[in-house]
Amino acid sequence: MADWHTTPGVFDIPDIPKFVPRKLKPWLFIFFVLIIQFSGGVYLAAASDMVGSTALMQEDILMAGYASLIGLAINFAVMFRIKFRFSNRTQLLVAGAVLITANIICAHTTSVPVLVTTCFIAGWFRMQATLACNSTIQLWLTPVRDMSVFFCYVYIIVDSVIQLSGIATIYTSFFMQWEYMHWIMIGMLAIMMLMVALLLRPVRGPMFIPLLGIDWIGAILWAGFMMCFTFICVYGNYYDWWDASEIRGATVIGLLCIIINLWRASFLHHPYISFRAMKNRNVIRATGIYLVFFTLIATEHVFEHSYAANILGFDETNLIDLNWYVFIGIVSGCGFTYATFALRKWRYKTMTAIAFALAIVYLAYFYFFIDYGVEKEMLFIPLFFRGAASVIISIVFLTSIVQSGLPFQVFPQALTINGFTGAVMGATFGPALIGEFLRHTMAKNASLLSAAITDFNPDVLYMPVGQLYGMVQKQAMIVSMKEIYGWLLIVASMSLIVILVSYSPVRPWAIFPKWKTIRRTMRRTVRIEERAKAVCPDIR
Repeated sequence: MADWHTTPGVFDIPDIPKFVPRKLKPWLFIFFVLIIQFSGGVYLAAASDMVGSTALMQEDILMAGYASLIGLAINFAVMFRIKFRFSNRTQLLVAGAVLITANIICAHTTSVPVLVTTCFIAGWFRMQATLACNSTIQLWLTPVRDMSVFFCYVYIIVDSVIQLSGIATIYTSFFMQWEYMHWIMIGMLAIMMLMVALLLRPVRGPMFIPLLGIDWIGAILWAGFMMCFTFICVYGNYYDWWDASEIRGATVIGLLCIIINLWRASFLHHPYISFRAMKNRNVIRATGIYLVFFTLIATEHVFEHSYAANILGFDETNLIDLNWYVFIGIVSGCGFTYATFALRKWRYKTMTAIAFALAIVYLAYFYFFIDYGVEKEMLFIPLFFRGAASVIISIVFLTSIVQSGLPFQVFPQALTINGFTGAVMGATFGPALIGEFLRHTMAKNASLLSAAITDFNPDVLYMPVGQLYGMVQKQAMIVSMKEIYGWLLIVASMSLIVILVSYSPVRPWAIFPKWKTIRRTMRRTVRIEERAKAVCPDIR
């Protein structure tokens, strides 16, 4: 924690004994963050191996992976309350034990409900442990608490680990088996817990804030809504959308969850997510931008793997090597954002326009160059620009929520909305929409191509049916992908024009409140809650 972790002009962490060099202490917490971020419930890069060795489907594994993101997003609203309730040592030890258990379960279970629930819980504790580490070294990263600087660090860690964990998982599966990735991370988590037990003392803040007034029922309902939304997007194509009772049931449950939540938020003193957070202009703007932007680059989830594997003939190791291109883009995007947005205070509009321009380059490259003979090195440019664009838009709009003027007790609720719309909806809604568009476009183009082939080349009638079908499907996929890239390119260009003609002089200026201000705000909230319970015990 910041204020009592430092003396004037000197940064120190009293959780760690003095025999550890002071300059090494922040790096110790960064080491912990890297281990925690690598320790997901399931590793999506190993999805094909899991499908082959278990009774799970691709959709089941995706649902488990997104459940981890939902657990992460739900935690935002209460993460500071838990931070002030428990010491860093307790949080890291508990999170490490939970993540070890989650890795053991995910390596052995074939039950979808167990897998999804485990990943949800793992996501919750992964977020809490990440906050415990990052908040401890925040003043070391930015002594003035400039969140545009801090978020550059956060995203270079989080987004880079996503790419690196995929690379590590595939090469582990290639040389051994996919289960070994879980055992490797169990070993790393055990090392982390041993280091925490030996090197961290149970130092807690100068005040004790009990976990009173938290709307846990609201948290469950919001998690239910997010789960239902994700289920519809992930399983929609498999179940043929609302023709299936499963999708209709998920829709009804999701609507009930959000309706009950909105109703409860109208009269609760401290709802899990308040109307003030939902109606904030910056939150609404970020949600809209996320939906548009991540839908434009949703071809990452729908096209790129199929194109590289089925058209270009890449094996798994060549496929995962493409992650290095995205990784370089992420690092470069964070560096560019730090130099321009964080240090030079470029406008939000300028940074958003740059991100959309990079997305346009990504879409245009595939639209003009997609073919059968593309070399792996030629994919560096589009993947580099996609990685840079996604990290720029994430840093910029997360910073805008900090600058939205929300009081601190409402600010974490806005982060929960941002986490859901940016991470969960961005990863599920766009691919579901583009995937359905691809299915209809491929059916149309396959019909046209098969008719054209038989009309102008009667010799193909004597080809084996399987060979003819494969040739038509491969050509239809190329044509359909080019067509969809073209439509997305038009939408991206129009979006960029709208951004350029809009007026926005706002620059990132907000400074995160001091920890003593946060403690004072939380203490006041708890006192009000205790006083209200004393007057009326039934009040909630």
